[in-house]
Amino acid sequence: MTAFCPQAPRRAFVASVIASVIASVIVPLIVALTSCTPVTAARAPSAEPSPPGTRPALEYAIGADLSFVAQAESLGTVFRDGGVAKPALQIFREHGYSWIRLRLFHTVANSRQPLPNDLPYTIALAKRAKAMGYRFLLDFHYSDTWADPAHQEMPKAWAALPASALPSAVEQYTRDVIVALREAGVMPEMVQIGNEISVGMMWPAGKLPEQWEMLASLVSAGIRGVDAGVGTAARPLIMVHIDKGGNRENTQWFFDNLLQRHVAFDVIGQSYYPWWHGSLLALRENLAFMTERYRKPIIVVEAAYTWRPTEYLNAPAPFPESPEGQRDFLDAVHQAVLDTPHGLGRGVFWWEPAVAGGGLRARGMFDDAGNALPVINVFDRYTRGGPARR
Repeated sequence: MTAFCPQAPRRAFVASVIASVIASVIVPLIVALTSCTPVTAARAPSAEPSPPGTRPALEYAIGADLSFVAQAESLGTVFRDGGVAKPALQIFREHGYSWIRLRLFHTVANSRQPLPNDLPYTIALAKRAKAMGYRFLLDFHYSDTWADPAHQEMPKAWAALPASALPSAVEQYTRDVIVALREAGVMPEMVQIGNEISVGMMWPAGKLPEQWEMLASLVSAGIRGVDAGVGTAARPLIMVHIDKGGNRENTQWFFDNLLQRHVAFDVIGQSYYPWWHGSLLALRENLAFMTERYRKPIIVVEAAYTWRPTEYLNAPAPFPESPEGQRDFLDAVHQAVLDTPHGLGRGVFWWEPAVAGGGLRARGMFDDAGNALPVINVFDRYTRGGPARR
């Protein structure tokens, strides 16, 4: 016979509480500390991807911004591959390129320099590309001229509008462009809302860091415009593009702020020119960081390197400024994207590989006589071949 102890119920209760704490806190902590799973960056607020089925999946994109190619060919530029003259779009398709990126200015007549990239030009070039099987990334600049970290000029058509009216103007313009593309049979598979907008866009209204709320409103308005214009067509993926390929700190500052303002997009786009954006190691570190923090597909949507001495005349170059060095640069960037954790590195685009001449020719994929350089072959080993045929 066991003697009755008035403290037994209390002791039993305390013991059960201790056991519960051990089970729910201590054991998982021990498991976590002894696990081989790497520690990852804290997830950003509102960084979850779009709900399943709302936009298409993104396969690996091998692409080029060929916005000048139709102009170059109209001026008589001839592009050759292996000594054979061919349309530039055909050359890139034969070397594994599956995406074309085309920029769009609001009103090119208002630009201080001649630019061909208005809507009729873009539609005509997109038709050629689509007929050859390319997917299409549309790059809205929301300016009459170049939009980049040094220039984000308001389109002249909107300059007199009050700031409160600008989101509606962006939404309506974006919708009208998407409708025109849809009716022409060249709906883009991806749309970029602004170009290199780490400094904001449509200055001064959307200039950063002063105007975060307005920038978020403008980007969201552009996204609404895309959705309003698609009709019954498939909804394009939405990219937000900045120019901080090797800069983790600025990348986090920008995307954390954007996501805190509930801007919903699908793909992160980065520019990476090493003379501006850091070392290849810095690019790799930033790709890994973005993957862990945002869990969104990432594309290096602008990259280029020179095939003759241009950018590193007074500084050591990461690769020789030569045809072979240019090829090795693209191979290294592509490998860095392929190595991005969780398979979220989803593509590389070269910026303007086929131009008529001038200073941009040094970053292109053709020499001064129009002959394809070794860089054109980088993706051959990834895209050629397959099961043996009988």
